[in-house]
Amino acid sequence: MKKINLNYIARKNIRRKFFRSMAIVIAVTVVAATLFSVTTVMDSVETSIKKGTARLGADIMVVPQEAEAKAKTALLAGEPSTFYMDRSIEEKVRKVEGVKSVASQIFLQTAKYKCCDVSDMLLIGFDPEHDFTIMPWLSRELSRPLGTGEIIMGRGLTAYDIGSKITFYGKDFEVVGMLEETGMKFIDNSVFMPFEALEKLAEESRHKKGVKAADLPLNKVSTILVQVEPEISPARVAIFIEHDIPGVKAIVSEEVISSVRKQLFILLRSILSISLILWIMALLLIGVVFSMIVNERQREIGLLRAMGARKGNIFRLIMTEASILSIAGGITGVAIGGAFLYAFKGFIRSSLNIPYLWPSAFEMSILVLFCLFLSFITGVAAALYPAIKSMRMEPYEAIRRGE
Repeated sequence: MKKINLNYIARKNIRRKFFRSMAIVIAVTVVAATLFSVTTVMDSVETSIKKGTARLGADIMVVPQEAEAKAKTALLAGEPSTFYMDRSIEEKVRKVEGVKSVASQIFLQTAKYKCCDVSDMLLIGFDPEHDFTIMPWLSRELSRPLGTGEIIMGRGLTAYDIGSKITFYGKDFEVVGMLEETGMKFIDNSVFMPFEALEKLAEESRHKKGVKAADLPLNKVSTILVQVEPEISPARVAIFIEHDIPGVKAIVSEEVISSVRKQLFILLRSILSISLILWIMALLLIGVVFSMIVNERQREIGLLRAMGARKGNIFRLIMTEASILSIAGGITGVAIGGAFLYAFKGFIRSSLNIPYLWPSAFEMSILVLFCLFLSFITGVAAALYPAIKSMRMEPYEAIRRGE
């Protein structure tokens, strides 16, 4: 006897009951799209924070005590903020137990005048000689010292690239380096230049007609980035810094990541709850539909058994239909979810006010495979009982009931 082609029969059954099959596909699609969107956003934000803080190269960020909230807002949301403390604090931090190295930075916000090509951008002055936060992350290595008329830019301003000219406070600069993208506006939308260049810019702006003077205080820094010794906890060193130096706040990078993760979980908890409800509803819907399918096809199942199909064949037939529909729903859901995220990436970033970096190809592959696997499990689990019920039918009884 010719072997029964279960895949062929499964595909024929799906096409025969097209609208009912589409109901199952749509149910799985909604679950897969929602789950893929939520997990991708969570993964993207956490990756961005980790990558961004790694780009800072610092275990601890020391800022004025009263500027803690502004510093975190600048770091996470990328809103340009300026705050200052005495430069002598850098040497005090250097002497704290457990501190390996320090690198200070000073912030200056561009003005909303014709003197600057781009307004509301953060200009960050740093010391290239002792820097461990900027130069290692250049997309293309700079094999010479950074000049006072040269700058390094984040990837946020796509209109500029290496070799471009840009004006701040009436002074022209050449872009000689670009940082790799991080998804954090604080880094991607900022411009980095040597301390001397920023101080010279501020001094010259005071003597130029039609140019707003840059309000940059002397002998001040905005933040001091700290690397700690490997054997000492950054949290412990942060306590030492705050104890030894009054008026400063030591922000630990890991605590920032943990805080964002907690805020993001609270924000997306309702969406995850909806996803769980949708998943349960999908399970029930698919289970009910396949129970109806088994009841309607008792005669067909009885005939297949009479023709020599084994109980295992009938079980695999139902499970094959469920697998095909679930995978189809999963692929459609992932495609819709991915298209939605890509189309509204900017809106998500601005509305949630959080870092957002599109996942790498490897991370995206893992997320896609996870959602497809869950879609497959959803269909298989929902159809399991109807499939077991169908394989237990005796040929004669099934044919008689199906008449």
